[in-house]
Amino acid sequence: MSYNLIAFEAAEDGIALITVNRPEKLNALNAAVMGELDDAFRRVEADPAVRGLILTGASDKAFVAGADIAELPVGRAMAAREMCLRGQAVFGRLERMPKPSVAAINGYALGGGLELALCCTVRVASGNAKLALPEIKLGIMPGYGGTQRLPRLVGRGRALEMLLTGGLIDAAEAERMGLVSHVVLQTELLDFSRALLRRIFENAPLAVASILEAVDTGLNAGLDQGLRFEAAVFGTVAATEDAAEGTRAFLEKRKPLFKGK
Repeated sequence: MSYNLIAFEAAEDGIALITVNRPEKLNALNAAVMGELDDAFRRVEADPAVRGLILTGASDKAFVAGADIAELPVGRAMAAREMCLRGQAVFGRLERMPKPSVAAINGYALGGGLELALCCTVRVASGNAKLALPEIKLGIMPGYGGTQRLPRLVGRGRALEMLLTGGLIDAAEAERMGLVSHVVLQTELLDFSRALLRRIFENAPLAVASILEAVDTGLNAGLDQGLRFEAAVFGTVAATEDAAEGTRAFLEKRKPLFKGK
């Protein structure tokens, strides 16, 4: 698939950089962008040479400033529901990917843009970032997972305040409440995100994928089922060649050489 509204770059270090590229619309999400993102996420997941991805927006003004208002099916209940389900499927593909992802939030992350960032493994923001779920100001509500993922990340009270007021928070407040993990200079945003992924890449790929799956399974299924799943996956990971290499390297006081086996 050729891309017109996103840019896709796969570097030799195993990092794919996906940039939403509609700067004249503050990188707003329309149906075409969603289709291209879906294809890009599938491409990352299927390519063994890609070990993780960074998601960002073109220009320093916006990560993604929400959904394209011109395409909102206001007054058409079934069409609105179908739009939500399609968007949730695309975002869910990113969230469930067995490879780590970083949302490099540069500028506005509003509505669907913040919901997209919530699906990444980690969120890093530049100092000029502004985040909000402002749908309520339009008489609607988030539909791409904001009412579900935000409370799981920052707690019910803080999430409801954002959801019910629609107010903006800055990068520093987002970091305080755990919505983003780091705040860095705009000029350092991509380099910091790459360095973060490289730190993850130093570890065994199968263990990374298993941790991602175990965390999401526990959050969705509850503690008891999550613990049972953790034990089962621990058994599988402990039997891998990488586990043998990791423990051997520790005892031999050297850096392990993981192969993803």
